[in-house]
Amino acid sequence: QERLIQSGGGSVQAGSSLNLSCEASDYSYSTFCAGWFRQLPGQGREGIATIYTGGAETLYADSVKGRFTVSQEKGKDTLILQMNDLRDEDTAMYYCAAKPPYFCNWRKMEPDNFDWWGQGTQVTVSS
Repeated sequence: QERLIQSGGGSVQAGSSLNLSCEASDYSYSTFCAGWFRQLPGQGREGIATIYTGGAETLYADSVKGRFTVSQEKGKDTLILQMNDLRDEDTAMYYCAAKPPYFCNWRKMEPDNFDWWGQGTQVTVSS
C-alpha cells in the first residue's frame, strides 16, 4: 500500500523560498500522477499544481504560476514543490496527493482525482 510522507514547511518571511518534499513509500510505479493542494482552516483544499512525469506534464494554478515548481527528485520516488517569492496569502496547510499513473488526468486539479494523500505540512509566511 503506497504512502505519501511529507517533509519541509515552516515559518518564513515574505519573499523567501521553501521546498516541500513528498516521498512515496512502497511505490509500485515508475511514473507519478500527482498534485499539490493547500487548505486554510474551515475551507476546502485548493489545487495548486499537478504533475504527470510519464509525459513531462505540469499544470499550475494562477495563484502560484511562475513562483512554484513541481518536480520529481532525480532517481527517487519523491516529489518536490519548490516555492519562491512566498507571500502572506500562501500561508496554509499543504498536502501532496497521488494516484496510480494509468490514465492520468493531470489537467484535473481536484482532490477527488487522487487516491493517496500525505499527512500535510504547515507553511506560514509573514511580512
